[in-house]
Amino acid sequence: MIYALISYYAAGSLTLSIAKARPIEKKDHFELFTTIENLSIAAGIPTPKIYLIDDTALNAFATGRDPDHASVAITRGLLEQLDKSELQGVMAHELSHIKNYDIRIQSVTVAFIGLIALISDVFLRSIFYNRRGSSDRRGRGGAAILVVGLVLAILSPIIAKLMHLAISRQREYLADASGALLTRYPEGLARALEKINHDREPLEVANKATAHMYIENPLRNEQGMKWLNGLFSTHPPAEDRVKRLREMI
Repeated sequence: MIYALISYYAAGSLTLSIAKARPIEKKDHFELFTTIENLSIAAGIPTPKIYLIDDTALNAFATGRDPDHASVAITRGLLEQLDKSELQGVMAHELSHIKNYDIRIQSVTVAFIGLIALISDVFLRSIFYNRRGSSDRRGRGGAAILVVGLVLAILSPIIAKLMHLAISRQREYLADASGALLTRYPEGLARALEKINHDREPLEVANKATAHMYIENPLRNEQGMKWLNGLFSTHPPAEDRVKRLREMI
C-alpha cells in the first residue's frame, strides 16, 4: 500500500524529472501558453503547468493525477516544427488525457502492475524456501498446487502488463477523438501525428517505463513480427490513428 500511494502521488513529478522537463513562462513561449489556456477553457479544466523538454525529437505528454494536479510537457523539436493548427491538435490531445482522467488511470495501472510483480516475486521466493525446508512427504496434490502457483506467479505480471498496454492504446484513440472535437479540426492533429511518426530521432530522455505517456512511442526501436509489436506496443499504429481522424472530417 505504501508503494502504491507513493507511485500514485509522485508519478507526475517523477515522470517530469526523468524527462528532464523544465517549467517555462508565458513571456518565453506566448503562443504555446495562449493555445493551452484557450483549449483548457474550452475543455472546462484548469490550465495545467507547462514544461519544455530540451530535445529535438518530436513528442509531448501529459501527466499528473487529476485536472487540478496536471502538467503537460512538449519537446523543443515539436514546438519548433508544428504550425498553429498542428500545435492546437497536439495540445488538445494532451488536455483530453487530463480531462478524461487518463493520467490517473495510467498512474494507478502502473502502480498496480509494479505491485503485482512484487507480490509475484515474493510468492516465488516463498515457494522455493518452503520447498527446501519441507520433507519429501508432499504428495501429488501438493506438487500440482506448486506447479499451478509457479505458473500463475510467472504469468500474472505478463498478463497485467498486456492489459495495461491494451488500455493505453484505447485511451490514445479516445484522446485523439476528444482532441479533434475540442479543436473542431481533426486535420491539425492528423498532420501533427504524421510529422511525429516520420521523425526517426529517438527521445533520449525516454525509457520503457515512461514511453506510454507520450503522444507517440518515443523509443523508435520496435522490430520483429508485426503482430507481436502490436501486442506489446504502447500506442496504436500512427497510420490507423490518422485514418480515424480523417474519417471524422
